[in-house]
Amino acid sequence: MEAKKESAIFAAGCFWGVEEAFRTLKGVVETTAGYTGGSLKNPSYGQVCSGKTGHAEAVKVSFNPAIISYKELLEVFWSIHDPTQKDMQGPDVGRQYHSAIFYINESQRKEALASLKALENSGKFSKPIATEISKASEFYPAEEYHQKYVQKTGIKVC
Repeated sequence: MEAKKESAIFAAGCFWGVEEAFRTLKGVVETTAGYTGGSLKNPSYGQVCSGKTGHAEAVKVSFNPAIISYKELLEVFWSIHDPTQKDMQGPDVGRQYHSAIFYINESQRKEALASLKALENSGKFSKPIATEISKASEFYPAEEYHQKYVQKTGIKVC
């Protein structure tokens, strides 16, 4: 019998490092770097990088909830980037690099909002959290050379 799989979608800047952070977690079955949240169908990397499509570089995470929970994935998400930066992460600037959680169902929406509130109340950050929480829209896998980029190349930053 095949293990139960769920999916989650996160954006936290350049998708190379984000994918690697999730890919290596026990219970994560598969990761896919891609684009979501924009208006253009089947966008290319160049189109997304132009900042004109509205897409974010994002990672779709397929996971076994019996091994790793969505809540644990949220904890990793918050720990791998600066959620107070609006439309950027590190040297990457533009809407395509914004921090976002794209929920797939109502349970994920509630958990994402609760985790955001807990982080805001923790006092960990002196600036407001800029992360957006919105309903997942069409997810388009990025070109093959972006998949498992860090694993293939050893390059850890965009």
